Amino acid sequence: MTDASQPQVLVTGDNRTRLWGLTPRERIGRIAAKAGLRMADADSAAPLLLINSDFAFDPQWIGFMLARSESVLTVEGIPALALSSDPAAIALMRDGKVPALAIVRSEDNATFYNQALRKREKPFLERLTPAAVPAIERQSYYGAYKGVTDLLTKYLWPEVALVLTRIAARIGLSPNMVTMIGATLCVIATILFWHGYYWTGMALGLVFMVLDTVDGKLARCTITSSHWGNIFDHGIDLVHPLFWWWAWAEGLGAWGLALGRQDFLFVMGVMVAGYIVQRLIEGIFIRRFKMHIHVWERFDSRFRLITARRNPNMVILFFGTLFGRPDIGLNAVAWWTVISCVIHAVRLGQAELAHARGHKIASWLDEAP
Repeated sequence: MTDASQPQVLVTGDNRTRLWGLTPRERIGRIAAKAGLRMADADSAAPLLLINSDFAFDPQWIGFMLARSESVLTVEGIPALALSSDPAAIALMRDGKVPALAIVRSEDNATFYNQALRKREKPFLERLTPAAVPAIERQSYYGAYKGVTDLLTKYLWPEVALVLTRIAARIGLSPNMVTMIGATLCVIATILFWHGYYWTGMALGLVFMVLDTVDGKLARCTITSSHWGNIFDHGIDLVHPLFWWWAWAEGLGAWGLALGRQDFLFVMGVMVAGYIVQRLIEGIFIRRFKMHIHVWERFDSRFRLITARRNPNMVILFFGTLFGRPDIGLNAVAWWTVISCVIHAVRLGQAELAHARGHKIASWLDEAP
């Protein structure tokens, strides 16, 4: 679009109910900025994306409406968003009335596929009142959750992370501040592992892993994600597991279970090589087929729950330590890394073979329900 035809955003109504500590106008302003849209000028001649401040909505609805010129999105007959350049329609929308535009019922558009979060979902669009805030924040939070992830992130701590995300939003912590706190705990856990203090290290590591969920959810819920924040967060995620496994191996000496030199080099070589190769396979799959390997078929999404990433590996180490054999736990992680790597390599090969035979490689989540 040219600048003249690029829609600008106009907020209607004067709702001041806060969501994640933000007024509707503040939140809509952030959503508009993320979408590359300007707030409307007083004398704007551009088409207007009108947003009723009486509603809270998932940012996905912005893209949905930008593809539907001269239309209004309703919730139970009440106008929530509209895209129009008709002054009469704009005036009606400002009065809270349904303008004479093509009506799109939100109830008829139940689910979208969110590629970034690897899931099919119904984006929220709810009447924003003080009584509804807790429920809407819950929808917003779970809407920001990845649909395909590991079993701990998916099942163990979502509710704890929701409480922490709310607290962080209320006291004004930024996602980068949460990431920094988590990174500090990650470094301390590494030092504790190195000296054989596995239980204390795992306790701090658990807090770090929960905060690793909180920072991303806080960024999405408060519309404060940034390019450098994303690099900071994912950079830590990418690098630290290798330091944890190395420190764990060094700490075995404090338990009288030190690995011999050759065993140490072999186990660490397997873990480092397996970790790198598995990441490379994932990267190749994304480059070749424009999606994560974990969302190709239902099997891949289920295997992501337990594949040899940090959180499933920590479960293995926990049980090894619980039975007094953190050395066996480490060896089990090494073997699981090899097995996971082989499975991913096979899946990449199967995808390449299917593609060569003319089959479309697409996510099972992108299929109509």
